[in-house]
Amino acid sequence: MTCYFRHIQGVLEKAGVALTTTNKREVDRVIHKLVHVKYKNCPRAWREVKKRIADNEKDFVYQLRQALEKQA
Repeated sequence: MTCYFRHIQGVLEKAGVALTTTNKREVDRVIHKLVHVKYKNCPRAWREVKKRIADNEKDFVYQLRQALEKQA
């Protein structure tokens, strides 16, 4: 789980996400859902996240922020 979090720290910060041991799993689930990848398929989720960030990082950050706010 969360094999890609170390690579997206800047994106998470822009989205206002402070990872903790408590919220890490939920953030991971939200990201999987956001990129339409079955939960716990970390390699595929990371590929999709990389694509989204490369295509439009600002939009990905916005979508992540919105998805996390809905979870709260």
